[in-house]
Amino acid sequence: MPEPNVPMRDADDPRPLAVAAEALYLINLMLAPGLAFAVLAWLWWRRRASAHPVARVHLEQAFRVSLVGGALIFTTLLIGAIGGFRGPGVWVVVILYFTVVHSSLILLGVVGLVKAINREAWRYPLIG
Repeated sequence: MPEPNVPMRDADDPRPLAVAAEALYLINLMLAPGLAFAVLAWLWWRRRASAHPVARVHLEQAFRVSLVGGALIFTTLLIGAIGGFRGPGVWVVVILYFTVVHSSLILLGVVGLVKAINREAWRYPLIG
């Protein structure tokens, strides 16, 4: 008989894969860019067809938004290259753009992680 306060693990539980996908998305943004994306891409490649529907949504969204988010953050360099890195106005635009985009991606990732923990599907607004 299981202990009263220990939740039982279901083999069909979407939570571990969904949480892993969202956590890798956040790790890619904050701690280990590139490395966490490589693990997320590998996980997406291996589990996208066989995953529980809720976990599949989180896995696909985290992978796609990582690609789009990378492109949005890369745009920071493009803005700087077009405007020239010598002007102070360009730096104001670059820093504001990067801060707003990066912070928004992190905020949405935290919401996605909470949804994954609660076993709820989640679609990123606008870019998901």
